[in-house]
Amino acid sequence: MSKIQKKERFQNGNIWKTVKNNLGIILSLLVLCVALTFATEYFLTTKNILNVLLQISTNGMIAFGMTYVILLGGIDLSVGSVVALSGTISMALMARNNWPLVPALLVGLGLGLAVGIINGILVTKVGMPAFIVTLAMMNITRGLALVMTSGKPIYVQDERLLIIGNGKFMGVIPLQVIYMLIMFLILFCILNYTRYGKHLYATGGNIEAARFSGIDVDLVRIIAYVISGLVSGIAGVMTAARLYSALPTMGEGAEMDAIASVVLGGTMMTGGSGTLGGTLIGALIIGVMNNGLNLLGVNSYWQDVAKGFIIIFAIVVDIVKNKKKK
Repeated sequence: MSKIQKKERFQNGNIWKTVKNNLGIILSLLVLCVALTFATEYFLTTKNILNVLLQISTNGMIAFGMTYVILLGGIDLSVGSVVALSGTISMALMARNNWPLVPALLVGLGLGLAVGIINGILVTKVGMPAFIVTLAMMNITRGLALVMTSGKPIYVQDERLLIIGNGKFMGVIPLQVIYMLIMFLILFCILNYTRYGKHLYATGGNIEAARFSGIDVDLVRIIAYVISGLVSGIAGVMTAARLYSALPTMGEGAEMDAIASVVLGGTMMTGGSGTLGGTLIGALIIGVMNNGLNLLGVNSYWQDVAKGFIIIFAIVVDIVKNKKKK
């Protein structure tokens, strides 16, 4: 590897470069926090801040995996349904079949992995549009979760599950937040300090140029969908552990929150440009906005309206950036 390549890789993973590239949304997050601090006395309290972090832990995980897919110019609409199916099958194995905790959770993770593999193969090898493939998989996995549970929650009596889902690090920070941060660090290092991360950016930037340079672009794309599916599976079992039960409606709308976090974080929908640091900030903005609207007593339906406008605004900014770049 040349000195220039090493320098570029270091800069991609450099925290100060991440701050500089996402200065606009960081300032937006700060302005939003300041506004909510003046609007309600409950926002800037330790309990509420920890609650916000807990609320974004699942969306953050899913959004990190979604970042990999969108960096390739793809999309994964099945993530929310994978959360439901992975969580319900793990809880069903424990509650109905008396499976031990670890094997049951591993099956849930394996299911997310399998969905990612199927999505990746259908998109790359069969040549189906990612939107159609993942939309179909969204319906399949959600339907299986409903069939498995008959539309009813599955409750599990296991104290270890309660600790995994609702334990606190040093008695203060929810473990779910720690899981999210660990996932962020792992995926951040993969994206910025491995050959695969370099190939991912190259493939997303120009797939034909990447192919001619000897990169196995099909494998790169499949791995991205596998990561998205696996991370969604992890989010599913962690959510079920936190709720101490599994609901077939878990993860509803999670794909929209994840996409909103990614595009708000500066990742281009056309692929090739974006950072996980930006996605984390985007997830924080979505979480703070939802929390603020709840504290202000705003109807929850308006949250969906707000997120819809956020996605449109972020994509418009993305288009303007592309035009200026060209």
